[in-house]
Amino acid sequence: MVINEEILINRCQGGNLKYFSEIYDLYIKKIYEFIYFKTHHKQIAEDLTSQTFLKSLEKIQKYNLEKGKLSSWLYAIARNSVIDYYRTKKYDLNIDDAWDISSKDDTALDTENKEKIEKLKICLKKLTSDQRDIIIFRVWNDMSYREISEIVGKSEVNCKMIFSRATEKIRKEQIFAILLCLLLI
Repeated sequence: MVINEEILINRCQGGNLKYFSEIYDLYIKKIYEFIYFKTHHKQIAEDLTSQTFLKSLEKIQKYNLEKGKLSSWLYAIARNSVIDYYRTKKYDLNIDDAWDISSKDDTALDTENKEKIEKLKICLKKLTSDQRDIIIFRVWNDMSYREISEIVGKSEVNCKMIFSRATEKIRKEQIFAILLCLLLI
């Protein structure tokens, strides 16, 4: 944990909540992107991000520095907010499928990036919900296995195994697709 975060948390827990804005500034973008990947909707992601930070502000007194990193705690709150959202809305969409990376026009991606995202979506669609979450946390959010384990509630070893198996599955799918293309030519 960055020493500055520790100081900010201590000040917030000491009753000086104006320092929470600095915690907010450190994590707003990452938490928003994580929620957006899960919801595919800008306004919903904004609302859930706000709820995540409101919940974390309300619970900052309960945060324990010794139990894990601040980022893991915030991602866990965000993940639970998304789960609660889907439960209360009772969508037909399976919550395990709420992982996708959007390629809608509001992301302002060029054509090449859209094509890459479509290929990525095809690969990720073949993975389980846990595999997708762990890959997104590890690759896009550059989290350690310890942080990921705190968020998803699995051991570090289990997270490493899930990541390894998921990436191996993606590699095999890629190799299979290339061989199939070569056979068809």
